[in-house]
Amino acid sequence: MNMRGKVLQHDIPELTAELCERLLRDLEKARRPVIEATKCSLDNAIYDHKVGFLTPGKKKIRTELNVASVKKMSRAIFMLEILLRNIETGAVNTKRELYYISKGEVKHNKHLKPIDFVEQEESDAIIDFICEILECYREELNCYANDRGGQTYSQQLVVTESLSDGGRAVIDLSALGTSPFQPKNRPQNLALSAKKKIDYCLIVESEGTANTLVANGFTKRHNCILVGAQGVPSNAVRGWLKRIQDQLQVPLYFFGDLDAYTMQNIYRTLKAGSAASLIRNSNYSAPEVRFLGVLPEDIARYDLNDYPVRESDAQEYRALKKAKDALENDPFFRDKRNKGLSDILKWLLEHKRRCEQQALFTVNPRDPTMPEKIIVEKIKAGNYV
Repeated sequence: MNMRGKVLQHDIPELTAELCERLLRDLEKARRPVIEATKCSLDNAIYDHKVGFLTPGKKKIRTELNVASVKKMSRAIFMLEILLRNIETGAVNTKRELYYISKGEVKHNKHLKPIDFVEQEESDAIIDFICEILECYREELNCYANDRGGQTYSQQLVVTESLSDGGRAVIDLSALGTSPFQPKNRPQNLALSAKKKIDYCLIVESEGTANTLVANGFTKRHNCILVGAQGVPSNAVRGWLKRIQDQLQVPLYFFGDLDAYTMQNIYRTLKAGSAASLIRNSNYSAPEVRFLGVLPEDIARYDLNDYPVRESDAQEYRALKKAKDALENDPFFRDKRNKGLSDILKWLLEHKRRCEQQALFTVNPRDPTMPEKIIVEKIKAGNYV
């Protein structure tokens, strides 16, 4: 195990053998086998500002073999065999590939038909269940999500990647032209350095807006790192920002929409992780990232175009309902140290308005660098939460 108590790859074969032997002994003695897994949900999430991210409490999910659970337990053992085979051979697969590998094996064995996966969400849930049983990262099972988001630009950042064959690859981001650096799902293999002092890292919610800022010369005029998060951050993005935070120790600022969904699903996930990934938040969150905006006061300060959230907009109204629940039940937003962030949620609930990050482009349409000027002004003035 590592320092945080999480299971490492070399532990997994032994732990799974012990688990399966225990299940088999129970069956042989006519006892109903039971599997316990960490409960990864908000009601088992603990937030301590000194730690900086959501961690699991003591609650467990107990799955006892019965008519209702036999498919879930059988699927878990079936998928576990495939994952163990990958660890043994060194093979790596995405979640989607494992879905099709599983279906292929089921289709060629009539005895496995009862555990067939109809949709990928079903096999994904089983992989997550296995991780929660073993308290291990999916990557330790050689299972990776598809790379998504995290396009990174900088004139000063140099990335050294440790390769599986023992070699190294050195990437100077200034040499990539208009092409971004795309972090992989194992950013722990990346070592970061700077040619000159990097002042800050700007994380932009919209990858398109990040690309536009770069096209307009943002990274050429500022010694910074600019990352496009592409909405809800993937594990690759979260791990990458954690790497930037820890290795470079530069300020991190998040720039995105002023709405309930962004605050809860995107920014909170970047900063403190998510309830669904309690066992992995330690390596997949960046507790030091600040919310740069759009802030409620920015609307009047820069005369931004905002608009009301109407009840007919089901998605927006659902996000507002979740915001109310977050203020009452989410340990992150309930923490006194995060009062500034919970105040933004309260503002959104009270005013039922939203403002998108792209509103900065209409402040002075004849000046394409106006969004850059506003962002830099906010950073220098400390106008963030």
